[in-house]
Amino acid sequence: MPQPETERTFIPLGIAVLTVSDTRTLADDRSGDTLVARLGDAGHRLADRAIVPDDRERIAQTVLAWSKDPAIDVVITTGGTGFTGRDVTPEALEPLFEKTMDGFSAIFHRISYEKIGTSTIQSRATGGVVNATFVFVLPGSPGACRDAWDGILAQQLDYRHRPCNFVEIMPRLDEHLKRG
Repeated sequence: MPQPETERTFIPLGIAVLTVSDTRTLADDRSGDTLVARLGDAGHRLADRAIVPDDRERIAQTVLAWSKDPAIDVVITTGGTGFTGRDVTPEALEPLFEKTMDGFSAIFHRISYEKIGTSTIQSRATGGVVNATFVFVLPGSPGACRDAWDGILAQQLDYRHRPCNFVEIMPRLDEHLKRG
């Protein structure tokens, strides 16, 4: 796996973490805690954190508001990606995506398959871009959050990662909006 380039300087990003759950609080949100710890250890800053119930409108409103906040570069959600009736995070967020990140889901499932086998098909992890903000939709388990961060996000959110990374394209994410 490619290593970070030492000639480049790390660029800390503002990352917001949203836990989608009818039952979690900040006191017992292990998945959110996992993401907060990992992004902090990597040198990024926690720009915001919230817990919202499994409600399409509340999920969409929160992510949409964060996507308009200039202090937030990335939103990571955890929870609501399964198949039960209350799992609505992809339905809430995919309509907001200007661009869908099919590769994120594919790589997440490859990594997940190595850990939990075919059970990975029970997740609808996805990613996309909303208002020039990267949005990653993860399952609600700490293990899935670790897999996504350690296997994908840590590298792609590091400007030093080669041959390419999300940070270097961030200034151009909204260029289609400026042409109008």
